[in-house]
Amino acid sequence: MLPPRCDLPLLARKTPTHGILGLIMGCGTSVATATQGKDEKTGRYDATTKTPSSALTIKAAVLIQRWFRRYMARLEMRRRYTWNIFQSIEYAGEQDQLQLSSFFSFMLNNVTHLNGNGPDLISKLMDSASDPWLENENCYNLVTVPETYTGPRLSFPLSVSDMNALLGAFKEQQTLHARYVLQLLHETRKLLKQMPNIIHLSTTYTKEITICGDLHGQLDDLLLIFYKNGLPSAETPYVFNGDFVDRGKNSVEVMVLLFAYLLLYPDYMHLNRGNHEDHLMNLRYGFTKEVMQKYKIHGCEILQLFQDVFSLLPIATIIDGKILIVHGGISDQTDLDFLSILERHKIKSALRFPQTTVEQLSIGQSSRQVKRIRSTDSSRPSSSRSHNIQRTPHQRERRCRPNRQDSSASTSSSSSSSSCSSISLCSLKTPPCFRPHPPPSSPSGSVFQLPFLDSMSAPSPPQHEQEWKQIVDILWSDPKTLKGCCPNTFRGGGCYFGPDVTRRLLLQHGLQLLIRSHECKQEGYELCHSGQVITIFSASNYYEEGSNRGAYIKVGRELMPRFYQYQVSRSTRKLTLTQRVRAAEGSALRALKEKLFTHRSELILGFQEYDHNNTGTILVSEWAQVLETGLRLDLPWRTLRPHLVRLASGGRVDYQSCFEDMEPGVPQVEVTPNLADALFRYRKDIEIIFSIIDKDQSGLISIEEFRHTWHLFSAHLGIKIDNRAIDDLARSIDFNKDGSIDFNEFLEAFRVVHKLDNKDQPVNRIIGKE
Repeated sequence: MLPPRCDLPLLARKTPTHGILGLIMGCGTSVATATQGKDEKTGRYDATTKTPSSALTIKAAVLIQRWFRRYMARLEMRRRYTWNIFQSIEYAGEQDQLQLSSFFSFMLNNVTHLNGNGPDLISKLMDSASDPWLENENCYNLVTVPETYTGPRLSFPLSVSDMNALLGAFKEQQTLHARYVLQLLHETRKLLKQMPNIIHLSTTYTKEITICGDLHGQLDDLLLIFYKNGLPSAETPYVFNGDFVDRGKNSVEVMVLLFAYLLLYPDYMHLNRGNHEDHLMNLRYGFTKEVMQKYKIHGCEILQLFQDVFSLLPIATIIDGKILIVHGGISDQTDLDFLSILERHKIKSALRFPQTTVEQLSIGQSSRQVKRIRSTDSSRPSSSRSHNIQRTPHQRERRCRPNRQDSSASTSSSSSSSSCSSISLCSLKTPPCFRPHPPPSSPSGSVFQLPFLDSMSAPSPPQHEQEWKQIVDILWSDPKTLKGCCPNTFRGGGCYFGPDVTRRLLLQHGLQLLIRSHECKQEGYELCHSGQVITIFSASNYYEEGSNRGAYIKVGRELMPRFYQYQVSRSTRKLTLTQRVRAAEGSALRALKEKLFTHRSELILGFQEYDHNNTGTILVSEWAQVLETGLRLDLPWRTLRPHLVRLASGGRVDYQSCFEDMEPGVPQVEVTPNLADALFRYRKDIEIIFSIIDKDQSGLISIEEFRHTWHLFSAHLGIKIDNRAIDDLARSIDFNKDGSIDFNEFLEAFRVVHKLDNKDQPVNRIIGKE
């Protein structure tokens, strides 16, 4: 048995040499014997202790060292697979959002064509047309501020006193009135329209420039950065590298502070766009919900202004012509000259494809089949247009041919699980996961199903298509250790780019360093590609309390980056390393078990294929194979096995025990098994769709809206659900028979519940943030 803490070697250092063996045996006394004799004159005993031989002391020290190394190795193993679980579930959620965005595109582009009318709010969110009321520069003057309002009152142009008032109010958890938020966004939009796509900075006029990574709505991290490094000013310029919103509970306050400082110091405050500055991402990860909860009356107007402002944010920053700062990364097709002239404001969402029509969608084809083809077919290269470079057929083949090592080697220096799949999805100009697909034949039948994002066609004008592709790579790509550029199949968007791609771009533009964000790192930062790529992440405790540090970079005239770490933590400072790892591990396993439960039916079917005698047991290798195939999380399932499932006799796995720790909520109505499975698995997607339909955020939708949306969504997912079952469900959950459905209460019944959890205990952050 290992001791509960790893403090033992520290105690050994403070113990006399002769007491080491006794300490190893679990007591504080020495094993060496002492000879005692009575002094006849004084009547006292004289104790003398034998000193053990040097060989015995060395053996004891070696024993302690071996124990400590084994203990730390096991702790590091737990820490790594915990991290892999968190990251895999996060990226799986992003893939789900990409697929949901394709569903929105399908509804927007084709529902009107098919039915004559479509969902108004989805069209409003997806379409780039602005509300005429918001086009009025003085619309915010129509919003009155009551005398009872006790929060900060801003006057424009902003002053330092206004900023101090904002900081003080947000520290006291006060909310800025909608009138000032609207005016702030209007002023920010006017300023951003004047800014170029790529901001060029110089250290000639300032001592140092501070570069911060993802904040994700964590106000405490932003305030701590300002406290440690200083408030934005001419002496302390900042570059914030995207992903300001989502997941955290204070995204509005983070954005208000950043935009306010941008207005106050436009030459010393710089903001790059991230992949979460996207209204479709905001639907899943919390920013939309936060705005609507904090501003119930003017929430829709504020969200639309945020959508406009996000699309106007610069996409890159260059310091002294030597350091390139982008949110995600690059690809082998990234062209900084082209990026500097594209019309960035036209791309409201990188998840929104260039306009497609129903004739160009794969209709009647199961989404599951497309996903399976995408994951297994490595023999079909795609083609697309090129805009600058003409390649020979041999070069095209080499570009699209997967590297054999990609299927087994790490694609990121931080995650051994992010492997480059040997899938031939990359094309000459299209980001690999968004490759075009040959248009199918005209629709036949009434079931319309939208393929996954990477199988949609985008027959738009070349200029628009190229702009979209370049933006996707800048916002979504990640570095990998292997050479080349391949599909970012793990995250679902952008590319994995290797060190050769980095060197080529830096050399082409006379750059020395690429700084990016987009990935959570345990220490807050990480270097890769021989130090030419730095990842910086500024949201501490991102996955769980104590899971990671935040960091920021300071760059001076010598262009040598210096790293500063921190951790906003009120509860983890007193915990030992073992306790921190144990807490994070517990949260990660809870999230993983919920994932297993939501795929329960599919997994059981996979298990039963190996259980020919219906014994309820299968081999460990078979169990791991089913999980890997069904969930595609790329996790060390054999290592995780003791935490997820019990062993039966003969070393076989009792696969039903995977689901023992979880149970469903208590449904208020009876549903068919396949409908219940769909509700558990796609609960978050359904909640997002219903929230969009619920225009006044009352939590109520009509039965017709419920029925119509379910029919479309089930067709999109390729789920065979009887229309009569949906109709019966809609009627049964209209409890008071008024034609409206309380969908929040309905969906709560289909949340996975941990049997041993306290009902008041907060849900794991990853699941809650999704």
